Amino acid sequence: MEFAELIRISRCDRVMLHQPHKAVLDGTLCITGHHLIVSSRDEEPQELWLLHSNIDTVERRQQGMTGGTLWLKCKDLRILQLDIIGADQFAKVSDTLEDLTRVDEPTLLYPFFYRPMYTVLEDGWTAFLPESEFSRLVQSGDDWRMSYVNKDYKVSLIYTSALSASS
Repeated sequence: MEFAELIRISRCDRVMLHQPHKAVLDGTLCITGHHLIVSSRDEEPQELWLLHSNIDTVERRQQGMTGGTLWLKCKDLRILQLDIIGADQFAKVSDTLEDLTRVDEPTLLYPFFYRPMYTVLEDGWTAFLPESEFSRLVQSGDDWRMSYVNKDYKVSLIYTSALSASS
């Protein structure tokens, strides 16, 4: 799947962002394959970068042909409000965000998709050995052991292949 297929509108001007404990931000909304970005048009620029995977629900309230309001309920318990002018732009933004927040394939999410613009000097997966780190932390007589139940990542895609487990 290409994220370009899900993005119906990539830029929307004259958007008002309401955030808790912050002044209202009047700016431009940009939607990329992984982020929602709101940039102010003020002399002192402000930006909000929000990963689509951090958005739990998108609630919409259309206000006739003038546009509408989107409430983004985030997984970090923030509730953001976006006021969008224009019914067509409002519909395209809300449909796009709803589709981008429903991506279920883990390998399409940002950490797997990100390609740094610099050369990676070392492989982070081999930076340390779980067994040696485990032996440093556990004292003899503790009821902990190494478990390889997730060796082939069949139990959990997000846990490592070697885990410490209580006996």
